[in-house]
Amino acid sequence: MWNFLMHLGNWLVTSGVAGAVAVFAWKYFKPVMVEKQKHAKTVQEKELLGLVNSLADNAVNSLVSAQGVTGPDKFKEATKIVGGTLADKGFDVHRETVEHAVQAAYEKSDLTPTVDPNKEPQTGVVVHD
Repeated sequence: MWNFLMHLGNWLVTSGVAGAVAVFAWKYFKPVMVEKQKHAKTVQEKELLGLVNSLADNAVNSLVSAQGVTGPDKFKEATKIVGGTLADKGFDVHRETVEHAVQAAYEKSDLTPTVDPNKEPQTGVVVHD
């Protein structure tokens, strides 16, 4: 039995069948693995953006009650808080992404007045009765 397995192994190697199987497997499995890697990266990026957004919401909500601080100063402080927290945890996020998340959090917060999108703006002289 052992002799048969040795001859079979030698035949697979010398005839090129083993090489053909290896090349076929590589051609088939490489794109599958690349797609899995892309999907994993996309999922990680979505989770990281969710973390950035939640940190931005928390930072903005913590600065809502700050009296005597201007809007741009609150924005800078919130951006610094979010960026610092992410850097402390080892995440590398672009500054623009943090700024966009903080801006979105400000627009969702109580600091920004609510505007009715269906109401047309009033122009010219407006007289209220």
